[in-house]
Amino acid sequence: MINRIKAFLRDGGAKESPAAGHSRDEKQLAAATLMAVAATMDGRLDETEHDVIREVAMRRFGLSTGEADDLIAEATRAGAESTQLLRFTGAVKQHFDHDERIEVIEMLWEVVYADGVLHDYEANLLRRVAGLIYVTDRERGDARKRVIARLGIDETRRANEASV
Repeated sequence: MINRIKAFLRDGGAKESPAAGHSRDEKQLAAATLMAVAATMDGRLDETEHDVIREVAMRRFGLSTGEADDLIAEATRAGAESTQLLRFTGAVKQHFDHDERIEVIEMLWEVVYADGVLHDYEANLLRRVAGLIYVTDRERGDARKRVIARLGIDETRRANEASV
């Protein structure tokens, strides 16, 4: 798995596999890199965010704990080494169907809400990524509402804290 991920990074994500599409690992790396970038928008990847990315990767991709940790390590490096999201959003757009792209947005919402606070940079990233992977504002907002409900986040508390 690691060799395929490294090949994906080395080739810029644009090289097709012989089987007419990206491998599952490349798709996982693209989604995990977007999660890692989202987690570090507030300046750091803390343990809570790492744990959320691990849990999401294990749940969504059927990975073991070790595989998820390896994926997060590669994704964190890929996100730090890249100055553009296009390589990763392009892979998501091309190789995930529309419903799966909405799931990617939900995964990103879970990560940015890991610390219980939505930062402006995180919200901006979600808007940009959604646009780049052709998820509408309405679908992005609906995905956010589902995540907020699933996580039991009190948005009124956030609004009150923001006004202080």
